[in-house]
Amino acid sequence: MLRVLVLLACVITANSFIVIVTPARAQTAPEVTLTRFDCGTGGPPFEAAPRFSDTYDSFGGRKFTLVYSCYLIKHGNEYMIWDSGHSMAAGDRAPKVSMVDQLAQLNLKPEQMKYIGISHYHGDHIGQVSSFPNSTLLIGKGDWDLIAAGKPYPMLNPKPFAHWTSGGGKVVPILLDHDVFGDGRVLILGTPGHTPGHTVLLVKLAQTGNVILSGDLAHFRENYETNGMPVFNVSRAETLASIDRVKKIAANLKATVIIQHDPRDLGKLPAFPAAAR
Repeated sequence: MLRVLVLLACVITANSFIVIVTPARAQTAPEVTLTRFDCGTGGPPFEAAPRFSDTYDSFGGRKFTLVYSCYLIKHGNEYMIWDSGHSMAAGDRAPKVSMVDQLAQLNLKPEQMKYIGISHYHGDHIGQVSSFPNSTLLIGKGDWDLIAAGKPYPMLNPKPFAHWTSGGGKVVPILLDHDVFGDGRVLILGTPGHTPGHTVLLVKLAQTGNVILSGDLAHFRENYETNGMPVFNVSRAETLASIDRVKKIAANLKATVIIQHDPRDLGKLPAFPAAAR
């Protein structure tokens, strides 16, 4: 009789344990999606040398065109913007449709964007940042320090960040890497060299796989493949180290690298309004 009672107690305990842990195991990870926005109008083809190569690489005389890309990352019920393209007042480089209007086509509003991540402070990546005053600004510390200082610096216009520099918005200056949502699925990676605080974005998608958005780590495939460096980068050593780092991350994670300015990489993601999953 005692043995029967002991066995019964074990069964009850085991069943209780199952009830406790099963819901936790049943929980599913938030869905992550990635959508590209068109955030600028490209100009005519141009010769990259010597501006995009401090070693005077002529790239075989090839001419290049640039596209201007921004991205929406959905993580469960939370949203993040990556880069904000040209402003609507950028003349012939201005986007045909604003980011706010593109969000509206997805039934979303700027105030729903929890974060806005900026790869670096150049004008074609920050033009519409002021459209997201309620968002927490995620930016490399090296770049933020220059923006907050408010002093003249080459290719830096701090005015679009006035809401954050005045203390009106929250800023997270990223020194190294940053796990945006805390579950390792959307990571900002430090890749200085183009600017002091340049970053790239790693997004881990369930179906598409790992994707790296390059910022301006490289402007076109040839520069990425040959470790090329534009003459306007702030550090040659950091540029080469950052390119090397991203190449190794891409190889180890079997990630797709998207050169944000290269029109040949547009097909790596679905066309708006579709999203990669």
